[in-house]
Amino acid sequence: MDININFAIYLQFFIGLVAIVNPFGILPVFFSMTSHQYEAERNRTNLVTSISVGIILLVSLYFGKVILDIFSISLHSFRIAGGFLIVTIAMTMISGKLGEHKQNKEEKNADPTEYENIAVVPLAMPILAGPGAIGSTIVWGTQYSSWIDYVGFTISIVVFSSMCYILFRFSGTLMKKLGKTGSNIVTRIMGLILMALGIEIIVAGLTNLFPVLTSIK
Repeated sequence: MDININFAIYLQFFIGLVAIVNPFGILPVFFSMTSHQYEAERNRTNLVTSISVGIILLVSLYFGKVILDIFSISLHSFRIAGGFLIVTIAMTMISGKLGEHKQNKEEKNADPTEYENIAVVPLAMPILAGPGAIGSTIVWGTQYSSWIDYVGFTISIVVFSSMCYILFRFSGTLMKKLGKTGSNIVTRIMGLILMALGIEIIVAGLTNLFPVLTSIK
């Protein structure tokens, strides 16, 4: 049996994920959203986030198009919903209220499931595995649909998720050098950037759903 393994395709897919998700640029966002957690809790959030990203992308690879078709949801509608969620989170970061209810002695007694919720939404989705990454994964999976291609894409996703985990694992060490004041500044700056990103995602979704909007100046 002739097996055609195209490593260049899998490498392009991996590089595309890195470019779309930009985990290096999201590093300050991750730290800002987990700055109220202890190191062990941040590591737990990191682990859940990385695993969730891998699962989301794998589900998108194997079942993404089918799921969207079943619910009659277009990728553009998904993009708009993700954009609104990002804007909501960005507003809490800009106001400095993100996680402030845990910045006290009761933090140790906080429900650990709350950290898992932060890890899955919004860190894993839509900040990391957002419409762009999901859409790209669905496109690649549709264009190259042989079983060996799916194996190659699966390995690429696992490597990508592992890279995110390693990068975020050292977020505390890198960002602690900024101090509390620097951290607060980074939080608000990244909140502003996230809000702009969310608005861009919403606009992109709207212009694709309503092409007439592109003619409006």
